[in-house]
Amino acid sequence: TNDDARDEKYREGDVVWADFQTAGRGQRGHEWHSRKGENLTFSVVLTPDFLHATQQFLLSEIAALSLVDTLAEYNIDCHIKWTNDIYAGDCKIAGILIEHSLSGENLRRTIVGIGLNVNQLTFPEDLPNPTSMSIVRNAKFEPREVLECFVRNLERWFETLRHGNNNAIEVHYHNTLYHRDECHTYALPSGEQFEATIRGVRSTGHLCLEHGDGTLHEYAFKEVEF
Repeated sequence: TNDDARDEKYREGDVVWADFQTAGRGQRGHEWHSRKGENLTFSVVLTPDFLHATQQFLLSEIAALSLVDTLAEYNIDCHIKWTNDIYAGDCKIAGILIEHSLSGENLRRTIVGIGLNVNQLTFPEDLPNPTSMSIVRNAKFEPREVLECFVRNLERWFETLRHGNNNAIEVHYHNTLYHRDECHTYALPSGEQFEATIRGVRSTGHLCLEHGDGTLHEYAFKEVEF
């Protein structure tokens, strides 16, 4: 849906929604698995031309917060696992893939791709910790209603961003972080592991970890993992 949403015929606020994707994509080039008709796989077109390219992480934040708020409306408590995964408990219920195009130094067009597990009950064995709304709540949901709820929440957060209230966005994002202020094990690309505590996320999207010796280190996407 992200690929289709690049078509210039789509305007801000348009949603490209697929009942089933044969080439669903996630972060790091991973596939996104979803059973036909059971989940939500869609993309929303935004035109945040009021934002400098260096502020693009704000769009990741509002997309994640919109998912958390949507799931809360269905009595599902969730957290944001840096950078763009949504966790219910210790299981992944949704993922986000955001792609931008620029005009000069500002953003021109942003595609917010969402995969949200709604009614799927079983998943491929190679997925480490998936879950769905149906598993969490032991109920079935109408995907279109969930989608409309998400769009309302995204519109609200996008207007917050448009009005320049970036601080409110960043505060809410930090307060919703998975494992914030808890000591856990992290790994570098080399395989080296260490204990650290999440202290926040910079406006650039870098994760701020406090190591065991009390020093703070910042990591970009792909530079560290849980």
